[in-house]
Amino acid sequence: MFYISDDFIDRLLLDDIQQGDLTTRALGIGQRSGEMRFMRRQSGRVSGVSVAARMLIKLGLNVDIHVSDGQDAVGGDVLLTATGRADALHQGWKAVQNVLEWCCGVSQYMAEMTQTAERVNPSVRIACTRKSIPATKALAIPAVIDGGGIIHRGGTAETILLFANHRRFFADPDDWITMISRLRMEAPEKKIIVEADTVEEALAALQGQPDVLQLDKFSLSEIRRLRATVEERASNCLLSIAGGIHRDNVSDYAATGVSLIVTSSPYYAEPADIKVVLQPA
Repeated sequence: MFYISDDFIDRLLLDDIQQGDLTTRALGIGQRSGEMRFMRRQSGRVSGVSVAARMLIKLGLNVDIHVSDGQDAVGGDVLLTATGRADALHQGWKAVQNVLEWCCGVSQYMAEMTQTAERVNPSVRIACTRKSIPATKALAIPAVIDGGGIIHRGGTAETILLFANHRRFFADPDDWITMISRLRMEAPEKKIIVEADTVEEALAALQGQPDVLQLDKFSLSEIRRLRATVEERASNCLLSIAGGIHRDNVSDYAATGVSLIVTSSPYYAEPADIKVVLQPA
């Protein structure tokens, strides 16, 4: 379970309905009772339902969840139903629909990317970076998990990841051994991940025996060659690859035999199509 604050739920609602629904108010139908159903038009992975339910409950509506986060729905399946006053139903309509469409889009993309990679390399895992769309992390991380992915880094305090931008502030930016040793001493409970931008940097980094060597924007042939080198020189080091990897090319990268692929592409997936039907009860 992911903890999402009431404040975040309120902000999702207030973004659209702070002044109420003028159309419903002008028509004078707000006090009537009604029902609202959210349906996935196409089959696919589901995410955002738990957040959607909390948004609707905040509006005083009664909610029934029919498909849980992380499950697959068939096109036409009802994800959740809300009943109550018409004014509350209309206030929740678009705000909730937006959340469901974006979350389901991310989870479906993640599911397709994972399934594509695993058909080529059953042991591969796909991890999403912290580079989510600003202000969406509370929705993005659960959506990635619901899609079968894992999280590379939720934030800068979560893991150690040595970039070139860090190394340039060191007395000798190429002294991988000293930097990795210092990181182990200062953060003994963490694994040490280092990123290399060239083959030469990757080979130099291996001298420091990092726990994870991340290759950024390497060619497929370079990845294969370095994978063999890592197995020979640092068998305890995990090799990960990042940079420009998405659903359409992930099978090529999975075929290199690397067990961890890092990406940001699911965050920018096309939203799912969620149909919403409101009617009197």
